[in-house]
Amino acid sequence: MTAAAGFLPIPRATDRSRKAFPSYRSNRTAKPCPKVRFRRLCGLSQKRRIRARLDAHVPFSVANNPSIMKNSPRPGGVSSDGASLTATAPRSRWPLEPPARFRTAAMLILRAVELKKRYAVEPILDGASFDVYAGDRIGLVGPNGTGKTTLLKIVAGMLEADAGTLEWGGDIRIGYLEQHPTFAPNRTVRDEARSALARFIEMQHEAETTAAALAECTDPKEQARLSERLDRLHHELQLQDAYHLDHKVERVLEGLGFPPAMFDAQVSTLSGGEQNRLILAKLLLSEPDLMLLDEPSNHLDVDATAWLEEFLANHRAAMLIVSHDRYFLDRVTNRTFELFRGTIDAYRGNFTSYTKQKEERLLVERRTYEKQQEEIAKAEEFIRRHHYGQKAAQAEDRRKKLARIELVPPPREIVPPPMAFPPAERSGDVVLRVEGLTKAYDKPLFADVTFDLARGERWGILGPNGCGKTTFLRCLLGDESPDAGTVVRGHNVTVGYFDQHLITLDESRRACDAVLPGRTISEDMIEEKRRDLLARFGLVGDRALQPVKSLSGGERCRVALARLAAVGANFLVLDEPTNHLDLWARDALEKALREFDGTILFVSHDRYFIDQVADHLVVFEPGSDGSPRVRIVYGNFTTYRNLREQEAATAPAASSKPQAAEPPKPSRRKKETPPKRKRRFPYRKVEDIENDIQAKEAEIESLHAELASPETHKDGERVRSLTARLEQCQKELDQLYARWEEAVELN
Repeated sequence: MTAAAGFLPIPRATDRSRKAFPSYRSNRTAKPCPKVRFRRLCGLSQKRRIRARLDAHVPFSVANNPSIMKNSPRPGGVSSDGASLTATAPRSRWPLEPPARFRTAAMLILRAVELKKRYAVEPILDGASFDVYAGDRIGLVGPNGTGKTTLLKIVAGMLEADAGTLEWGGDIRIGYLEQHPTFAPNRTVRDEARSALARFIEMQHEAETTAAALAECTDPKEQARLSERLDRLHHELQLQDAYHLDHKVERVLEGLGFPPAMFDAQVSTLSGGEQNRLILAKLLLSEPDLMLLDEPSNHLDVDATAWLEEFLANHRAAMLIVSHDRYFLDRVTNRTFELFRGTIDAYRGNFTSYTKQKEERLLVERRTYEKQQEEIAKAEEFIRRHHYGQKAAQAEDRRKKLARIELVPPPREIVPPPMAFPPAERSGDVVLRVEGLTKAYDKPLFADVTFDLARGERWGILGPNGCGKTTFLRCLLGDESPDAGTVVRGHNVTVGYFDQHLITLDESRRACDAVLPGRTISEDMIEEKRRDLLARFGLVGDRALQPVKSLSGGERCRVALARLAAVGANFLVLDEPTNHLDLWARDALEKALREFDGTILFVSHDRYFIDQVADHLVVFEPGSDGSPRVRIVYGNFTTYRNLREQEAATAPAASSKPQAAEPPKPSRRKKETPPKRKRRFPYRKVEDIENDIQAKEAEIESLHAELASPETHKDGERVRSLTARLEQCQKELDQLYARWEEAVELN
């Protein structure tokens, strides 16, 4: 099968079936006494003790499964040498990895073992190991430059690892989201999206051919074979909703922000962002077994991102997602991989759950490390004081023990840059007064916008792509003239502007020269001040001396933010300031902006960033008659979302009533606390649910074994019955997992 743009079907050797991954239970080694392990976990909370008990199992051993290590097919051309591998799979990182008893070989899609990749002398991947199971929606997080995109390309077969293996659990179809797509010429948006469904169209044609052959067949054995084949095809088509392909195409295109009027537009007329949305639509429509998504929400507005979140959260494919959108990760993912210093640590749950687990883990690791360092310091002090005299023998004994001690490594902590803006000079009470602002090109963008921006306020601008946000910002700054209305700047207001395209940076200069234009002080002091300023925004060492053009997008963004701090403005205007920043840099920027005592106006699609920074919003949205309107919201993104939900709930009853006035402006924005989670299921003990899960997994394995038997397929009715029961068992198992997670959290 020819791979379409963005989709990489990986051929599998016929002998690589589920048998390549023997059952976990059949390969267990001696299990330590649970009570002994449990007592070692003293000082932990009840919830942590429960999780620790669940994880008190021996990790899967590659040494016990030599068939996994050698002579395995390597999809994507990843090189391997079984002899060069270490003896075991990645060590169990209690309490962070999923309980081994709930991860059976039958569910395994991909196992990566000791992947290594180096660019020049810099190691990007240095022994990265992980497993991907059916139903996993994994968020891959880590600082910029740690190799997240490189890892996705290795899994997709677009890059070759220097060492390590990829082990696949069957014939796995991979969908990879390309960042720079190419399309066939003279195709419409609808036709290009529909091309991703070639597999299902082919399946429909085969079903029609099989049905015609069955109608003419007179041989009972051949009739049974054709009937069974037809049943399988119909089942797969129903499972993939392949009987409504045109509706499926339109639903996905509309969800990703393509209006129906664009369906018949030529692909060549689309902008870069629209082309990226189209390739994402093709990937979703292709229904791969494993989706590799690199920044899928990059070119989506808020509504399209919300639609994509719901689509992915309800999708049955496994996913490996790189994203810097924290709300997106929270609402889509159920596991998190942290890639840092070349290796991967696995965590249960979404991004918020990951941050909590990481804090707990760092606390334990830090205490362990500090305790050992204290013991080493005491021993060294004893040796120094008593290396001669009566206690010389004791000192020599301690010196030998120190030489043999296994050092605890320092905690693997990702340190965010210490971003900060200088104190702002006091401005007038009103920083910006806008009255009747109107602008239109071939169509109206905004009309009669009026508001006052007061000192110390933080306003965000929100709206769909192409609605006129950047034009609105340029009108406020005086870089573009409005068709009508006035913009008056207040007393003693100095503006600092951050452009999302970073065009204000001189790319030919060094970073430390571009950040702070010349002063009247000595050259040494200038350089020292510039490098200190860059260090505050996380650009240190030799990187501060590199030309701007050689820096990554995230590093350029930090230089631009440092330049903004150097200006000393009391009114910051920011156009998409988080575009090139990783999660840790975004957190640091949010903190710096919250502590800034001046005034802020910014454009952003990052809903979490808006929630953390904004106390007012200027929202571009379609009016009731379809024309654009600008709405002022007193609050952050959560406030706006709640208002929309309330309006949607009361719309039918209030359609003939005038629109309610905006809520009164609060004196200080209060941080909202999420409601306490309520039980969805009746109370049950964790142990009882675990037993049910084991029994259900055993039944599923039994059904798989029976369906794999040639004798079973002689009876078409039996096959249909077993298939229906297997689907029911999978649903029941999913519900048991949900019950188990709730019991662990709330019991």
